[in-house]
Amino acid sequence: MIPTLAEIEEAAKGLAPVISHTPVLPSHTLSDLLGSPVLLKMENLQRTGSFKVRGATHRLSRLTPEERARGVVAASAGNHAQGVALAAQMLGIPATIFMPLGVPVPKLLATRGYGAEVVLEGETVTTSLRLADEFAERTGAVLIHPFDHRDVVVGQATLGLELLEDAPDVDTIVMGIGGGGLIAGVAAAAKAAAARAGRTVRIIGVQAENAAAMPPSLAAGHPVDIVTRPTIADGILVARPGAVPFEIIQELVDEVVTVTDDDIARAILVLLEQSRVVVEPAGAVGVAAILAGKVKDTGTTLAVLSGGNIDPLLLQRVVSHGLAASGRYLTIRIPLPDRPGQLSRVSELVAEAGANVMEVMHTRHGQGLQISEVILQLSIETRGAEHSELTLETLRRAGYNPIVVPD
Repeated sequence: MIPTLAEIEEAAKGLAPVISHTPVLPSHTLSDLLGSPVLLKMENLQRTGSFKVRGATHRLSRLTPEERARGVVAASAGNHAQGVALAAQMLGIPATIFMPLGVPVPKLLATRGYGAEVVLEGETVTTSLRLADEFAERTGAVLIHPFDHRDVVVGQATLGLELLEDAPDVDTIVMGIGGGGLIAGVAAAAKAAAARAGRTVRIIGVQAENAAAMPPSLAAGHPVDIVTRPTIADGILVARPGAVPFEIIQELVDEVVTVTDDDIARAILVLLEQSRVVVEPAGAVGVAAILAGKVKDTGTTLAVLSGGNIDPLLLQRVVSHGLAASGRYLTIRIPLPDRPGQLSRVSELVAEAGANVMEVMHTRHGQGLQISEVILQLSIETRGAEHSELTLETLRRAGYNPIVVPD
């Protein structure tokens, strides 16, 4: 089941006219934090904005002429859809993509822009997958699974070749896991290429805490279903690992860790501020694991930024969440006596603490308020958790009772 290095190298030759060889760049911020060099694989700069085009193109390129004539069908809320659509356009294959009704507009427009016929139906990707299955049964179109097919894994494995080519001395590779296609391919390629050079490389997979199907699957020795909860990392929101990648992961991946949505939001913020890089939540989980202390100093570490397709409105919310999770954005409510000068006094105290008021809400209406009371709600920018606490303490010493509002 594990792809050979020769297979992966042959796949890379076939993909060369289609994909970009994305750069590997150092992160000084993460290097200082970890205590050893940290590199970032900028797969967010790949064509279609993610690694998915690799597996999709290789899978479609291996279809027979008869299968190509029947066309292909896929279901996705974004990255897989764009990868299949572009690959189909390049190879002249008719493509139908089922997408849920709530798909972000940029991903919908990009998929249509690559020439695919998009069918918007259903509330979730699960419904889209069922509809794609039914379409394949009804029309004979070839269903292109996002991760559970060996050709897809081989295509994703070409990323592993690039990693070892650009960073031959890498000791640890960290990346996200959804269905498992990417990490299975990268592990196969990276471990084989490292062995050929007479060295070893460690592979760490990262899952969102609310969609972590891999740890129980590894414990059971086979893929198991879990009940997922909402997560901002929707690109790796998978309830059951693929059977094909699971066999490879079980043998080649050294460790699997989980991160919270707060960790992911912080990672996106750090990448924006320190590396000037826009990454989608699923693409930032490797960096999130480093920031959360889930990855230890074991030499040169490389984090794969697997995608950059994030809706601008979601990015705005994630940045706000990341600021709050980092202790740099604080919302408080303060009960005040309803008399002149209170708002001015509170503003002076916040300024005295060196914080910056971003937003103010002043109301006389609310449960539990006395006729002579008002509620002042402030959104405040601070320099971090310690500075937030200093701001709160400054207000307390002046006789106020600030109540922190959860993000």
